[in-house]
Amino acid sequence: METNKNVAEGIYEETAIEDGIFVLRFDNESADNQLFKREVSAHYIQFHFCIKGTGSFSFNNGNYRLPIQEETSLLLYNPERELPIEVSVAPHTWVLSLLVPIKKFHALFSKDANYITFLSEENRDKKYYKDAPISPSMAIVLNQLMNYNLHSSVRPLYFKGKVYELLSLYFNREEDVDIQQCPFLVDGENVSKIKRAKEIIIARMAEPPTLQQLSDEIQLPINKLKEGFKQIYGDSVFSFLFDYKMEVARQLLASGSHNVNEVGLKVGYSTASHFIAAFKKKYGTTPKKFILSLTV
Repeated sequence: METNKNVAEGIYEETAIEDGIFVLRFDNESADNQLFKREVSAHYIQFHFCIKGTGSFSFNNGNYRLPIQEETSLLLYNPERELPIEVSVAPHTWVLSLLVPIKKFHALFSKDANYITFLSEENRDKKYYKDAPISPSMAIVLNQLMNYNLHSSVRPLYFKGKVYELLSLYFNREEDVDIQQCPFLVDGENVSKIKRAKEIIIARMAEPPTLQQLSDEIQLPINKLKEGFKQIYGDSVFSFLFDYKMEVARQLLASGSHNVNEVGLKVGYSTASHFIAAFKKKYGTTPKKFILSLTV
């Protein structure tokens, strides 16, 4: 695996993995927009993830622009023409991109091509575009790729594993399931209630309501709440909340503005020991060790 850095701008790092897969990392902590260009041949599929901040991709000599917002992704593929990357990265923005040869990509999913729309036989030679939100589980992997702290000898294996994990999570989207197979999702009112339930548990993550209280508040039977939440967000209510709380905790610890006890209280743990145990369950390390790893 080779790593190339744009030293002049100090915001770009490109890492080559096996079989022509590239990871492009844009980390613009400056006060100015940064513009980056890279040639990409027509046989590549492109994935772009905006982890924080905003960016904008330009195509056809600037005649066509695709903005990318925080916590969103873009998938681009056009077998008929090259799609060179020309991205403007706003101040305090992180963008991570994957470039994967379409032949390699087909090989990964050959047995399940019909599950992924643009890999089906009738679509395989057509251009494809899609934007989608970044899920909490994807956000964790993306942050790990942006903030790795590894010896150079193990970095290739780490990057390879994380790239495959990210692709798996990207295509394991319950919200992409065929609406005809999910009668629950046809009812727009129910969908609105489920989204309201997510907003409630996030807003009150330190003292979340019980499932029954949540069910009563959104006026949806508890079985419909559990079924619908799983269909839309791909996880149970409290498993989703746990992942969200741990990601908030990780970000607060990384900011350095709060100590471990304060972070634990903010995400709803009355004792430091319970918070430490939860954090270790999620990330495999203690909050203190996580903070220390950021300063190495």
